[in-house]
Amino acid sequence: MSQSQVSSTHAAQAAEIGSGQGLVPAGPIAGVIADPGPVGLAAFAMTTFMLSVFNTNIVSSTLAMSVLPLALFYGGAVQLLAGMWEFRNGNTFGALAFSSFGAFWLAYWYYVDHIASKLPAADAHKATGVFLLSWAIFTAYMTIASLRTTAAIAAVFTALTITFVLLMIGAFMTGSGATDLTKAGGWAGLVTAALAWYASFAGVTNATFKRTMLPTWPLDRTRSLP
Repeated sequence: MSQSQVSSTHAAQAAEIGSGQGLVPAGPIAGVIADPGPVGLAAFAMTTFMLSVFNTNIVSSTLAMSVLPLALFYGGAVQLLAGMWEFRNGNTFGALAFSSFGAFWLAYWYYVDHIASKLPAADAHKATGVFLLSWAIFTAYMTIASLRTTAAIAAVFTALTITFVLLMIGAFMTGSGATDLTKAGGWAGLVTAALAWYASFAGVTNATFKRTMLPTWPLDRTRSLP
C-alpha cells in the first residue's frame, strides 16, 4: 500500500469517528432491558423473611444480627439497583418503591451495626420507633398508589404497612406488650415476604414462559403493566 493510500485510509477512519459512524456511537443505543421488578421483589422478600423469622422468635432473636449481610447486599444494594432500572423503564411507582426500600435496608444495616449501640439504652427503643414510624407513613401512602398497579403488589404494600405499624408500636412500648407486638409484626412480616415472593415468582415465570402462568390481577385496566 502506498503512502498516499495509507493517508487516505487514516483520513476516512478519522472522518467516521468524528461523524459518529465508526467505533464511537453517535448517541445512546436503544434497546429493551429486562424487567427489574422480579429481582427487586425477591430481594425485598428474602430480607424481610429472614428478619421476620427472628422477630417472631421462631429462631432466637439473639441471632438477628445475621440478617445484616443480606440487608446490605441483597435487600439493600440489589434492590436499589432495581429501583434505578425502573427509572430507566419509566416506571415511577417501581422506581420509588425499590430505590426507597433498598435504602431502607441499607439504613437498617447501618443503624443496627453503627448507631443503635451508641444510643442511651433507656431511650434507644424510641429512636427505633421513630425510624419505623417514618417508614410506616411512607408505606401507607405507597399502598394507596399501589391500588393502580396489581392486586399482587397492593397486597404486598397492605401487609407491609401493617407490619411497620405493629413493629413501630412495639418499639415505642416496653415490657411484655412490646414483645407481643414485635412478634405480631414478625408474623405480618412473614405474610409480607410470602406475598412479595409470589409477585416475584409470577413476574419471572410469566416473562420466561412469555404468557400468564401466574396471575397478578392488574387493577389499572387502561394500560398493560410489566
